[in-house]
Amino acid sequence: MADVVGGVALVGAVVAMGMFSGLFYGFAVAVMPGLRGVGDGAFVEVMQRINRAILNGWFFAVFFGAPVLMLVAAGVHLEAGRWGVVVWVAAALALYGVALVGTMAVNVPLNTALERAGAVGRMADPGAVRRAFEAPWVRWNAVRALASTGSLGCLAWALVLYGGSAAAG
Repeated sequence: MADVVGGVALVGAVVAMGMFSGLFYGFAVAVMPGLRGVGDGAFVEVMQRINRAILNGWFFAVFFGAPVLMLVAAGVHLEAGRWGVVVWVAAALALYGVALVGTMAVNVPLNTALERAGAVGRMADPGAVRRAFEAPWVRWNAVRALASTGSLGCLAWALVLYGGSAAAG
């Protein structure tokens, strides 16, 4: 039974981390470059709408589910003595932590400041609001995308090792 739980937790972590890293990747390669050419007011309004829309149960299920599944997988594989799997899951957790810290320390405060700037129609200078937000947000999103993609890679490798040990066992 522990083998099934460990495998399911690991597959679930891979899927959740794939969704998590895909979100940041999508922003890095499509959303933010797509918004680059729009006017300041449109940029601010769209980002405010995105920041409100993303706060939903689906996002939070992945945001909090990925590390929980990683911890479950690490615990089960630790108990089974699969050190190779545990090391790669631990590395994945560390990289997830980098993405989490970047999110909480930089991107969320920028999102909050953007929201507090108020409605675009009431802003004295939407360009100033955009300039304070865009470059640091994009930079840190790239860090989140790289860290979460690295985490996904570590989990994928842990899954390969688990598959090899399950086949051999």
